[in-house]
Amino acid sequence: MERRKFLVSSLAASALAVANPSSYAEAAQGAMQGKGREFYQLRRYHLNSGPQRKLCDDFFRDALLPALGRLQISPVGVFDLSIGPETPSIYVLMPSLSAEALATVETRLGQDAEYMKAGAAFLNAPAKEPAFDRMESSFLQAFEKWPRIVLPAATATHGPRVFELRIYEGATDQDHRRKVEMMQSGESEIFTKAGVEQVFYSETLIGSRLPNLTYMLVFDSLADRDKKWAAFRASDEWKTYSTQPKYAFEAIVSTINNFILTPTTYSQI
Repeated sequence: MERRKFLVSSLAASALAVANPSSYAEAAQGAMQGKGREFYQLRRYHLNSGPQRKLCDDFFRDALLPALGRLQISPVGVFDLSIGPETPSIYVLMPSLSAEALATVETRLGQDAEYMKAGAAFLNAPAKEPAFDRMESSFLQAFEKWPRIVLPAATATHGPRVFELRIYEGATDQDHRRKVEMMQSGESEIFTKAGVEQVFYSETLIGSRLPNLTYMLVFDSLADRDKKWAAFRASDEWKTYSTQPKYAFEAIVSTINNFILTPTTYSQI
């Protein structure tokens, strides 16, 4: 077997094994039948100001999203980094029930003649004028109790919306697991009661600064965000829940990374 194919297969197998260590076969079968939790590939493209922006927009809109659709990978989110480090940057979120589908996506895209033609300017950009500066990627799995992306209500109408991507780094593996439990067992419900729309929750299987979890919220505007966060933090239910001894005996989140994202006009989320 080719080394590239072996590595890709190993990546998919490892991710599925993490999803259900007692039964890789069951996890794989569930993915094929459209059951179970989604996997996500989250990419961040770092750009230089100038022509790279148009080149990326043209590529994502006219080549990448249509080709991913042909691979049954959707809805795909494409977002501008509005507030956060290393701007300008573009985030791309790709969901699938199959770990292997995401692990082999570049190989399959390379076999799509329509994609290769539509994306030629981006894919064949010369070294002296690259399409982007650097690209970082992480591989995530949805929470058991939040297994799929939930599209914001405003997506269908292309209404105004602001996304908040939050990454919580755990001080230890034990603290990370405790925070995942905390978010699944009640924190997400308190967000809902505060009027906060939630898009996805996930654990990072492969990426930097592990262990960590990643989730996404959506608001009508930055003012709406501030109002709803204030309601969440001020709620008696949150104060009671967050001070439970099993969650409050030490700082179970060591670092919070917070990014404000704006969807592109062609984003599917």
